[in-house]
Amino acid sequence: MRRLPAVVAAVLTAVLATLLSAPAAQAADWPVVGGGSSGPRVTAVQHLLTAHGHGTTADGDFGPATTAKVEEFQSARGLTADGYVGPATWPELVVTVSGGSDGSAVKAAQVLLNSHGHGLAVDGDFGPGTDAATRDFQNAEGLSVDGIIGPNTWRALVSGGGSGGSDEKLTHSQAASMFTSAGIAWSSSGNCSDRHTRTCTSFDQLRRTSAEGVIALKRASGCSVHITGGTETGHASGTYSHWNGYKIDFAPYSCVSSYITNTFTYLGRRSDGAALYRAGTGDVYAREGSHWDATYHG
Repeated sequence: MRRLPAVVAAVLTAVLATLLSAPAAQAADWPVVGGGSSGPRVTAVQHLLTAHGHGTTADGDFGPATTAKVEEFQSARGLTADGYVGPATWPELVVTVSGGSDGSAVKAAQVLLNSHGHGLAVDGDFGPGTDAATRDFQNAEGLSVDGIIGPNTWRALVSGGGSGGSDEKLTHSQAASMFTSAGIAWSSSGNCSDRHTRTCTSFDQLRRTSAEGVIALKRASGCSVHITGGTETGHASGTYSHWNGYKIDFAPYSCVSSYITNTFTYLGRRSDGAALYRAGTGDVYAREGSHWDATYHG
């Protein structure tokens, strides 16, 4: 059998290595932001809406006015007008920008680059400083270093830190506002929210990624979601624990249970007998005795 020329073999080897080590940033899913969200990711959404002709105040607060503008944009693009910016809306909302670009879309990119540690002036001018920051970010994320903020770079920017990062911790009121806006209910046996009391249901110090994971589940399934456990004491310890903001418990209503078991990958059973299911995002759902125990790795 004839062997490939050395140069061709080297090229094929390099291509294969690239495919096998595809960076996590490119594989990351688009996040979900909506009513109650806040921070740089929301500011970027507001700038991008303005870039598309839906003028929105860029204050980082996803309030009713921003929700209305998102719905306007979604209707104009033939999307479901639910007011949430998620995997279907982000690709329509982002605008490819690069050296020489200017305007609100560039401001959105600068805001997100700053959330990743770059100190850019948010002036809407894609000059040498923004170009250098873009290339630095792309290099750090394992992306193609071309200075162009296209879909893959946008997705890495918004997925990896657009609202303070996946480890951003929420107050109880912040998370509660997000859940209320999404139509998610919660309750506790003690009718309280103090995380130091085991009979309470608290969202204090909940990771934003976890809150967004629950919201994404509700939106994708179309089911009612009723939270029964958050970051309060009394749960098992560990890195990916309730206390550290990674887990949420919710009631095993038939609709959401059917969605999880029929949509996600069955992983087998834990040592305690709980059936495990993994979503495409890597989040894991365990069917415990009286509830679902969800772990959002983010």
